[in-house]
Amino acid sequence: MTFFATISHFKIRAFSKYDHLPELRQKFANKWDQIHHIIVIPTYQEPVTTLERTLTGLSKQTFPLKNLHIMLSFEEREGKGVDEKVKVLQAKFGKTFGHLWTSKHPDIVGEIKGKSSNTCYGARMAKAKLIDQVGIPIENVTITSEDADAIFHPHYFSYLTHSFLTTEKPYNRSWQGGISFYNNIWHVPAPIRVLAAIQSVMQIYILSRRDRLINFSTYSTSLKHIDEIGYWDTDVIPEDYRLFFKSYFAKKGDFEVEPIYLPVYADAVQSNGFWRSMHNQYEQIKRWAWGVSDDAYIIRQYVLTEGIPFWDKTIRVFKVIEDHFLWPVNWFAVTVSAMLPPLLNDEFNRTIIGKTLPQVTSTLLTLSLISMFTIFIIDSSNRPAHHNKRGFFSYLMQPLEFILLPVVGFFFSALPGIDAHTRLMLGKYLEYKVTEKV
Repeated sequence: MTFFATISHFKIRAFSKYDHLPELRQKFANKWDQIHHIIVIPTYQEPVTTLERTLTGLSKQTFPLKNLHIMLSFEEREGKGVDEKVKVLQAKFGKTFGHLWTSKHPDIVGEIKGKSSNTCYGARMAKAKLIDQVGIPIENVTITSEDADAIFHPHYFSYLTHSFLTTEKPYNRSWQGGISFYNNIWHVPAPIRVLAAIQSVMQIYILSRRDRLINFSTYSTSLKHIDEIGYWDTDVIPEDYRLFFKSYFAKKGDFEVEPIYLPVYADAVQSNGFWRSMHNQYEQIKRWAWGVSDDAYIIRQYVLTEGIPFWDKTIRVFKVIEDHFLWPVNWFAVTVSAMLPPLLNDEFNRTIIGKTLPQVTSTLLTLSLISMFTIFIIDSSNRPAHHNKRGFFSYLMQPLEFILLPVVGFFFSALPGIDAHTRLMLGKYLEYKVTEKV
């Protein structure tokens, strides 16, 4: 992880300074400005300040703003507050982009309330408005699913346009930036800050693993592709992995995620008060762990879909299932498993393995500190500047916070993983709960 995270880190630093727009104008003089981008922002009970911040981030794009078309996809059940938000946002950003549309996703029988069904509704409406009414060719349009708290790097859509025009099969691709939970990193409690740091470095790492890269949280693809496969599914909670495998099997394995080596800044979990923040973080991880519910769909498609190279689909499917099934197990394997054999069997201590096990595990964990140090450096290099002047004690405590990892790993990985998997096993299905924002 640290090896590939280091590679991605330096690529992100390089591309953050490079704007593709001059190159687009030179290489694709008659085509680059014909590319349009739909950005669907599914939202439910998000504060208007969060949506203002997100739209402000989009307004700083170097790509022409007239080619960006925003669909704010609200939920009808949110009630009267939606109209007030729309009024504020239209007054401030109504003339900033090519279009700023809004929709109200109604509760529809058979749908699961959540991001996937809301994104699908907003995407269909955006397609009808831009393609069917305005007449933009669908082949020239990308579509982005953006979390309501996400902020794109200013070069994101110039980079996306360049990759769209230079990729051999743009309609068999999606694009993923490096999700970094740094928007409010200095405002959240220490356990959540440590978790956000590890998650952010993980997302940076995965950009350099093309064999493991899958849509996550905020991502882009072509509208033509989305229209061909029937948009996002409306009867699921985990929408990003589902969309990838729906695309992968629909295109007979000829579908890949292209990395965009730019940060996409998101919020770490924060609520009113320490314990409420802890609870919301637990609920978010439990919802992510519910992704195991997609394994039945993935395995079924693996068996029934023909025409995909055997090893390609086997490795893809196996790695996802492995990640899901080991989610509740990894913490125990790494943290406490070496203590168990002597406790379960007195004879074990008198074997050669029993005598050398403490030294071996100690050496492995000591060596892993090198990787932990690398993670700390990458995290520190990518965090935004502190909002206040920092003293010596603040700098000293930053690396020491990583001592919390064993505790954080149990309460915010193993335990919500066990919770989600057990609920699925017993048929106690989850409802989609939006992570509270402050």
